[in-house]
Amino acid sequence: GVPGVFMSIVGFNLLNQAVNEHKITQPSLILDEMNTGVTDTLRQYEEDSTVKDGMDIALCNINLDTLELQYAGAYNSLWIVRNGELIELGANKFPVGTFVGETIHQFSNKTFQLQKGDNVYLFTDGYADQFGGEKGKKFKYAQLVRLLKSICAGTMAQQRAILENTFEEWKRNLDQVDDVLIAGIRI
Repeated sequence: GVPGVFMSIVGFNLLNQAVNEHKITQPSLILDEMNTGVTDTLRQYEEDSTVKDGMDIALCNINLDTLELQYAGAYNSLWIVRNGELIELGANKFPVGTFVGETIHQFSNKTFQLQKGDNVYLFTDGYADQFGGEKGKKFKYAQLVRLLKSICAGTMAQQRAILENTFEEWKRNLDQVDDVLIAGIRI
């Protein structure tokens, strides 16, 4: 809806500012900067603030020379599939943006040594939260994990096609309930 679109615009601008103007490259520091920016922009520290929205995000930085991955997230984890096994780098359990009476949280930075052939996935909750199937239930994360593990050997184009087809078959004639994004990177 409108609040989500507005939050996306504010977040996009703050992300660009943190990276391009302030030259911040560490994901947790970028999210900390965005967190402060969202809180200030939306005046979320004021008692009469009516904006109660936050933003979920997963952000990573990969050094292509050393294959070191740095990650930070607000509710959205990062998954690595290596040799058919899933490795999860968990997110902080708070959004970008604060609410009246809360302190501004600091995001944690996680470092992981990637290997050639690893698949790295960042995603929104839209795929797992989609209703469908024979009983009209949510797809859920456990089923998404099984799907990614089963397709990880394919090319990224093949994986995309399978993810799109699986989603459409699951959703059938039901409305899409949220934004859906899965970004995959093969190292």
